[in-house]
Amino acid sequence: MTVLISGAGIAGLTLGLSLHQVGVPFRIIEAIAELRPLGFGINLQPHAVRELYDLGLKDRLDRVGLRTEKTTYFNNRGQEVWSEPRGIEAGYLYPQYSIHRGGLQMMLHETLLERCGPGAILAGAKVSEWSETSNGLEVVLTDRQYGYELDRLRGSVLVACDGVNSHTREVLFPEAGKPNWRRTMMWRGVTHGPRFLGGRTMTISGRMGKKFVAYPIADRGKTQNIIHWIADLEVAPDRDWDNQGWSRRGSIDDVLPSFEGWKFDWLDIPALIAGTEAVWEWPIVDRDPLDSWTRGRVAILGDAAHPMYPIGSNGASQGILDARVMAHELQALGENGHALQRFDEVRREAVNAIMVANRTQGPDAVLDAVALNSPNGFDDIDAAMPVAERRGYSDRYKAATGLTVDEINAQPSIIGRFEA
Repeated sequence: MTVLISGAGIAGLTLGLSLHQVGVPFRIIEAIAELRPLGFGINLQPHAVRELYDLGLKDRLDRVGLRTEKTTYFNNRGQEVWSEPRGIEAGYLYPQYSIHRGGLQMMLHETLLERCGPGAILAGAKVSEWSETSNGLEVVLTDRQYGYELDRLRGSVLVACDGVNSHTREVLFPEAGKPNWRRTMMWRGVTHGPRFLGGRTMTISGRMGKKFVAYPIADRGKTQNIIHWIADLEVAPDRDWDNQGWSRRGSIDDVLPSFEGWKFDWLDIPALIAGTEAVWEWPIVDRDPLDSWTRGRVAILGDAAHPMYPIGSNGASQGILDARVMAHELQALGENGHALQRFDEVRREAVNAIMVANRTQGPDAVLDAVALNSPNGFDDIDAAMPVAERRGYSDRYKAATGLTVDEINAQPSIIGRFEA
């Protein structure tokens, strides 16, 4: 029988590559007829990078992303609040990558087609319904736009990697409730800009409700980077927000006035915003953690299972880890509901803990604390807040989410190295 995967995003494609690695037959069903490199910058944590390296993707990752060396926090005057190394520089065995989400998705897509052939992905079909059979299940495929039936497929299990707006989640867990909105909108853009702070630094400036994130995702010559930026702004409670998607266009005019004075000696943020051709907006939402990710022969995975606030660079990384664990359990226990349940037992509580930790702002909370102590800036950051106290925000988040150096380095590979 065949494992049916709904969704050709990062998690779904990683699951397909992982099942190919362990010799389990699969087929990916994608509602979009032709994939395009949508989205903006994301970060991949070292434990997720290890799994992609184990899939033989090290050289490809280096071609489409940058190895992040440092994360630095600043107040709204551009004064440094806290800085810490990332990836190998922090002592992890694997790097952290800043990468364009669409570039990563297309790289995974191309690799899967090379290794498995074009028949591995059925594009232009949406999984709308399913029913269990005596030894598996049958799914109904429909046209995404018009809703008419296209085909029916039989498989052993269905793994839904259909994203934050997961149809499968809604069907399996109708009691789960609606997204939780933090009354904050997030505007994203990608543009060319001057290399800053060594060209491998993620910056997070401001405070909750008025925050600006910028980091390079590719080099452009010797002095320029392609820079991904995010502007978080608190908005009125009646703001239209319940329309999530990668293609909701925003306006620079909604963003620029709030950051007009943020011209720092290391980056001119107003110029960066003004030089961006296209801006998209996205409400900052999460969902309440679920008590289960499985029902019989159906499971949800990645953002479908655990949409979280974008704190700590964890979303894509957790989807990759989900995929690797799922492939491991399907190989070990067979293509059945027992494997899906085992996946649930291994992953759910740990990821739910990350979702809860992100609701408290994680390591970004150091900005709010310093802003409260020194709303008009400071002459000496150590006098404003001692270094041990500032470090504590990062240390507590890593401990709560399983991201300490010792813990990550001690973890064994989930599946092992891919052999071509």
